[in-house]
Amino acid sequence: MDGDRMEGTAKNMGGKLEEGFGRATGDVKSQVEGKVKQAVGTAQELYGQARETAGDAAAIVRRKAGSFEETIRENVETRPYTAVAIALAIGWFIGRLGRSY
Repeated sequence: MDGDRMEGTAKNMGGKLEEGFGRATGDVKSQVEGKVKQAVGTAQELYGQARETAGDAAAIVRRKAGSFEETIRENVETRPYTAVAIALAIGWFIGRLGRSY
């Protein structure tokens, strides 16, 4: 859990306490301020979650890209003729797509 999520949770809890205090004392201003603090805390929590999710997704993409590159390198080194045949087939196919009639 990162700092934004923890801080957002703390603000949310503080807002709930303030709202509860306002209800208990009948103070409408405290109730409203508590709800506002809850909304700010929730927004900050969501921001922290989004940052974590984006960071996790970037790490997965980096790992997969490295794995893909290694797989291609291994196939080219162990099966050079097959790799050349596949490259020629892909080139021929791309050439056919770019041809105008």
